[in-house]
Amino acid sequence: MSKKDENDPPPPYYPTSMHTLPPIKSYEEVVYGVGPGVTPLNHPRYIPRYPTPVVAPQVIVQSIPPSKKRRRCCNNNAQCYGGSGGILLVLGLLALAIWLGVRYGTRLATVAIFHNHDDDDSYQEQTSSRIDSCPNNTVECDGIKHCKFGSDEANCVRFDRAGGLQVRTSQDGRFLPVCYKGWNQSYADHTCTQLGFRNSFSFRAASAPNSIGLTVTNKLSAPIQSGVEISTSCPSNEVVSLQCIDCGVPKVTSRIIGGSQAEVGRWPWQLSLHYKGSHICGAVLIAPDFALSAAHCFPRGTVVPADWQLYGGVVSLDELSSPYLVERIVVNENYNTTTNNHDIALLKLTAPVSFNDQVQPACLPAFDVPLPHGTQCWTSGFGTTDEGRSAVSKDLMEVTVGIITKDVCNSPRVYGGAVSRNMICAGHLGGGKDSCQGDSGGPLMCKHGNRWYVVGITSWGQGCGRRNKPGVYAKVGSQLSWIYSTMGRESLS
Repeated sequence: MSKKDENDPPPPYYPTSMHTLPPIKSYEEVVYGVGPGVTPLNHPRYIPRYPTPVVAPQVIVQSIPPSKKRRRCCNNNAQCYGGSGGILLVLGLLALAIWLGVRYGTRLATVAIFHNHDDDDSYQEQTSSRIDSCPNNTVECDGIKHCKFGSDEANCVRFDRAGGLQVRTSQDGRFLPVCYKGWNQSYADHTCTQLGFRNSFSFRAASAPNSIGLTVTNKLSAPIQSGVEISTSCPSNEVVSLQCIDCGVPKVTSRIIGGSQAEVGRWPWQLSLHYKGSHICGAVLIAPDFALSAAHCFPRGTVVPADWQLYGGVVSLDELSSPYLVERIVVNENYNTTTNNHDIALLKLTAPVSFNDQVQPACLPAFDVPLPHGTQCWTSGFGTTDEGRSAVSKDLMEVTVGIITKDVCNSPRVYGGAVSRNMICAGHLGGGKDSCQGDSGGPLMCKHGNRWYVVGITSWGQGCGRRNKPGVYAKVGSQLSWIYSTMGRESLS
């Protein structure tokens, strides 16, 4: 985490180098997409801070049948490398590029081809159809899984900024509030379990204008979208406000402004992700059984879950608690290794975490949470405290960062169009305060009311703390349907 305040003394550094890239092997426990035509990541990606991806016209690559995937070819009709000598040369160059990335935080050997789909709503639909197979007569949100991997039932439940439960059904196609009349504990637990939580935390009646809503039926054996029916209005204009988990409330409330060492309990959802005993990335606890991290922290085929551990409730890597063990790692199947789009992964733990003063989950944001330019948020992590260093910080560091709108972040002087709608920028255009190597997968946190929400996952950037090069984070708000549906599916497995 880079924090270059001239008035602040230099923070301590972790005395040993960051762990080297895990060996490239092949294991099945890391999930890189679940649909036909999805190609696993074809090269390791490890360090979060990259130069700006190059903006170029969209390139459509046709799938190559498995039987023909024998040679590694260059782009732009360049000569293909064949034979063991060419392979060794490519692997040698790749290893050198990885080492340079670890040392200097830059991706020197890869030119990214990027097409900005930001305002192209059809892109999401095209992506979904590519990774899942659905019958032509598929009906979304009817409570019945028509598609092979359930994408037709993945985006049917959401929450507004007041906690209001909204459900989309096949009867209407719109997200509508759920009427409070007839709602009870069983419905609350059933809905939260569907989203991957163990049960519900609380629910209440909330006022709503006299408009169309959904009333509950007695059907609790199926998803909530099939257990409601349209009503012309909700009785007493009351709708359901539901909270699946008590989250986002740290037990320590003091704050050190300007970037410094975090106090115990200040960010109780911050996790340190270790590979074979060394800190690799950050992660964020969001439920007793689940944590979020960055997809690029898990290069293709490099790990088995047993090689990874999560540590919570710690502010020093010299004083680690007992680890949380990882049962399964699910990388977003839409993750793009060249554009960093959808850079998010979900980790399922082998056992639920016990919450205490030092360990608490962060809240997932509402679909309509406002994040105007300049909103003051925080980021934290054990990453390096200065660009170019190969050692992470032994102490958990924290720093304030301001939200930067996508228009500003995509301007020519910043990232020139490389920021998609699945990303969010935060930092200071003047430089000085930023996340850095080793902070990947950690949280970008904003406060709403008395709760903290993880609105971003540390993903990429050019250097650390440079002028006009703020940090770029995977936007959690645009990944909510994937998070909830994946948690729900993994809870049943």
